[in-house]
Amino acid sequence: MVRKQNEQLAMRVSVVTILGNLLLTAFKLAAGVIAHSGAMISDAIHSASDVLSTFVVIAGVKLSGRDSDREHPYGHERFECVAAVILAVMLAATGVGIGWAGIEKITGDTTALVVPGRLALAAALISIVSKEAMYWYTRSAAKKVESSALMADAWHHRSDALSSIGSFAGILGARLGLPVLDPIASVVICIFILKAAVDIFRDAISKMVDRACSDELEEEMRGAVLAQEGVLGIDRLQTRLFGDRIYVELDIAADGNSSLAEAHQVSDRVHDTVEQQFPKVKHCMVHVNPYGGEAGSSR
Repeated sequence: MVRKQNEQLAMRVSVVTILGNLLLTAFKLAAGVIAHSGAMISDAIHSASDVLSTFVVIAGVKLSGRDSDREHPYGHERFECVAAVILAVMLAATGVGIGWAGIEKITGDTTALVVPGRLALAAALISIVSKEAMYWYTRSAAKKVESSALMADAWHHRSDALSSIGSFAGILGARLGLPVLDPIASVVICIFILKAAVDIFRDAISKMVDRACSDELEEEMRGAVLAQEGVLGIDRLQTRLFGDRIYVELDIAADGNSSLAEAHQVSDRVHDTVEQQFPKVKHCMVHVNPYGGEAGSSR
């Protein structure tokens, strides 16, 4: 039920941002053409890439939410990471294209550069406000459903807001007598976009290589486990990230004179506590050792 609600929230946020980006792209493209601003046209292309990236996010969220099956017994959570990687590559390609166009104008005949009109300035301001609002809206939902793909999309919106700030500065500078600042702004936009792409890519890859959870989270788990009746110690605690979910393996120590049924009850309490107190935990395996011994039973 919770997973279904999270998926519905992610879909609702994605649809809202797609509609917003379509309107913003059309407005910025028209403003860039009418006001003769290369920076604003580059910014419009960036917004258009946001629409495509959000479709990638939708696909990733849908696929990662599918139940386990025979071919994927551990689920499909890593599809979100795959979606984030694709998004990062798309973002980087967009940035390189924008930067290359700006460099060509800078190294060309600068006397032929046209001073952008006021409409381009207004479009840049509207874009900054709109994209920053989309960032916070998407970020809030990403944190609530704990989605790396949705968080990557939020940062895509933030990179667009930053690029619009670059557009505004370049257009304003061009109107003040330095037309070359307009294509320079495109290059600055490229740098912002590439930085966002690298960050998204690194985060997604780190979640695909079975990285352990943070020391702080593992310490919280230790505290929760040791607080359970019958647990005399923890011999081993291992965690690994599988997409945005966590797998936990525990070796706990219990009274060696207790019956198998009693040891199993202790194991059950630990298992249920970990999965209930830490919602990101998809599965917790608990192995029970006799206190001071090695053999035991597992849950």
